[in-house]
Amino acid sequence: MTDAQTIELITRFEECFNTGDVDSMMAMMTDDTIFEHLAPPAVSVGRHEGQAAVRAVWESLPQHFPNCHFRVDDIFAAGDRCTCRYTLTFDNPEGGRETRFGADVFRLRDGKIAEKLSYLTV
Repeated sequence: MTDAQTIELITRFEECFNTGDVDSMMAMMTDDTIFEHLAPPAVSVGRHEGQAAVRAVWESLPQHFPNCHFRVDDIFAAGDRCTCRYTLTFDNPEGGRETRFGADVFRLRDGKIAEKLSYLTV
């Protein structure tokens, strides 16, 4: 994939994240996809492998990050690799909005996301 195609795919993926379109997100991921993340302790931190495991994480996001919104602050690609820096905002169950900053590192294979490694401030 070209750098522009990689950035376009990741941008579409993040837009689906904001709308909660899990089906579209999963369609952009390989069958053996890997999602690894560090997040606040209440969230299931760790490595999730395969469509079913990763889907379960995406479906649980509203519990952990109610009303979340993901804003890409910077994104760049080198072939099948992409990194994006972002700001995540969400409702704090105790009131108000919270803001966290993070970075995602992606690896693509055959035009889909094979690996998404996410690092989020606590």
